[in-house]
Amino acid sequence: MVVWSNSRLVRILLVGDQGVGKTSLILTLVSEEFPEDVPPKAEEITIPADVTPEQVPTNIVDYSAIEQTDDTLTEEIARASVICVVYSVEDEGTIERITSHWLPLIRDSMPMDQKKPVVLVGNKVDLVDFSTIDLVLSIMEEYPEVESCVECSAKMLHNISEIFYYAQKAVLHPTTPLYSTEEQDLTNDCKKALVRIFKVCDIDGDGLLNDYELNHFQRRCFNAPLQPQVLDEVKAVLIKNIPDGIRHDAVTLKGFLYLHCLFIQRGRNETTWAVLRRFGYNEHLEMSKEYLHPPVKVPPGSSTELSHRGQQFLTALFDRADRDGDGALSPEEFKNLFSACPSLPWMSDIKWTVSTNENGFLTLHGWISRWALMTLVDLPKTLEYLAYLGFNVHENESQLAAIHVTRERRLDFAKKQSSRSVYVCHVIGQKGAGKTALCRAFIYEDMKKITEKDLRGGVQHCINVVQVYGQEKHLVLRDIDVRQVLDPLQPNEVHCDVCCLVYDIGNPSSFEYIARIYIKYFAESKIPVLIVGTKADLLEVPQNYLLQPTEFCSKYKVLPPQFFSVRDNKKDLFTKLATMAAFPRFQAAWILFYKHRLVQLWETTPLRRVVNFLFMSPKTQMSWPRPFNVDRHLKHFGLTPGDPLMWWKAGLGIAAITVVGWYMVRAFQRNQTTSYSSR
Repeated sequence: MVVWSNSRLVRILLVGDQGVGKTSLILTLVSEEFPEDVPPKAEEITIPADVTPEQVPTNIVDYSAIEQTDDTLTEEIARASVICVVYSVEDEGTIERITSHWLPLIRDSMPMDQKKPVVLVGNKVDLVDFSTIDLVLSIMEEYPEVESCVECSAKMLHNISEIFYYAQKAVLHPTTPLYSTEEQDLTNDCKKALVRIFKVCDIDGDGLLNDYELNHFQRRCFNAPLQPQVLDEVKAVLIKNIPDGIRHDAVTLKGFLYLHCLFIQRGRNETTWAVLRRFGYNEHLEMSKEYLHPPVKVPPGSSTELSHRGQQFLTALFDRADRDGDGALSPEEFKNLFSACPSLPWMSDIKWTVSTNENGFLTLHGWISRWALMTLVDLPKTLEYLAYLGFNVHENESQLAAIHVTRERRLDFAKKQSSRSVYVCHVIGQKGAGKTALCRAFIYEDMKKITEKDLRGGVQHCINVVQVYGQEKHLVLRDIDVRQVLDPLQPNEVHCDVCCLVYDIGNPSSFEYIARIYIKYFAESKIPVLIVGTKADLLEVPQNYLLQPTEFCSKYKVLPPQFFSVRDNKKDLFTKLATMAAFPRFQAAWILFYKHRLVQLWETTPLRRVVNFLFMSPKTQMSWPRPFNVDRHLKHFGLTPGDPLMWWKAGLGIAAITVVGWYMVRAFQRNQTTSYSSR
């Protein structure tokens, strides 16, 4: 592997046999005239960035075997960015010493897997009438670290500046990582990088770069449009030299690779390097850590979410990948979407993490949800894959523009309102209490399709969208794994936006665990807590604890237990949790939600049944179907049987229903009387 300096300082070391003109070349560059009196060694020279072609500060270092030792030479080789081996074109012995001494010495001074870029400089061309370039080219084939060769004359001031230009270029735009002189083709690493770039720039996903996409590519890489005449010339070159370079008047992948191969063969390495670096590649043709993981500060208590721009970018990606337009990504479409990435970000856990369609394919809704979850729990991975997919190029900004850092949770608690759009709910309960089934019910519409394997899946998080007062929010359920009843919870298992403590109403020893968890971790905290009794379709049994669930909630001023059954799978529970997370420590907002639900229940209840029940005879009432559990549904709306105002509230409710029913009956009778009169 050839090592190129990734710093913005180029250090050029000149070595060679005594008398080949190393010092003369340096002094001639500085003074722009040939020195008559040449010292044994020139002092180190620094050239400012504004006078170099590449706008990079450059240090030029001379070596003298008379004044310096072999150890000093080894140190200078290690410090150098590039090494110029100078020989005299009139002295064959100095040419032979390139391969017999200097190049092996440079190799031996570096670790086994690393090599320094080298430029061969043939001086004193004013003394001969022939060229040594053909002879040097064979050396370049044997030693791939040799980037280029230049013939010059210090005395005639010929090609002096070109020496140091090519030395800079060997550091900043090296050929070896891009091109194999033996195979006369791009290296595999270069091809791999350019294939990814092609896929990222293929906006419509048709496997071709049309004129719009080529112009977009040109602007992003070189900040200038591609002129129509230049575009026509590029297409003409491809048509002439490569059969499959153009299809439907657009550039194919094969043509795209050929163009870059042509740039390098013509010595325009900087063009290909400019493209590679714009897409995040470093000198080793690897995506740089700075590009993949830009620094972002997330204060304690804050979280990370997708910004509006991030969601727009991901939505456009989804639409582009959904080739059949069915609103979901098939396995093949999903794989093609991430073909520009080294691996898939998610594997088989998708169906247990987000909602999918009936075929188990990822919908747009699930796609955004899965990204929202990854942004919350693994921000570095989100930034990395946004870079792979080209957010930096298409949006012309760092992928940090796709991320929003929320304010600290303590500020949300103080204001009694959360500014977040993604809420985290920890689901805690004893093993067998139904936590996993509750989490699966959050993303599955039909629980009958869930198998035992689905319930045994080791996925910790699931996410879905809920409505909180008409606003769309994401709710993340995290299933806290309880290994032993006495095991303490870790801080990251406690801190959340809302906590759901789950117990099995049919298991008399189930409630004690969450009661102790509440007292130990949540009684003194500001985190909203909702106690949920699962398996509500079964018979409720008394709990073996000092207080029954309702009494416990009343004592600790917690909302009464909410009851849930996967058979009914009513989504109200999850909306309640999201509402509590959105308005922490502000129970008035929760009560408004309950009143809203009461109106919904009233509207869905047949009023005629209520009115008929009020006016029917006691005997008929006895034969009326058994009513639902009144206590449980009173609890559903935050009312407890022990509340002294409960019966006043209930009485007012019944009175209101009676008055409404009486007026409706009178109106119905009046309509009947009118119809009889008309007859």
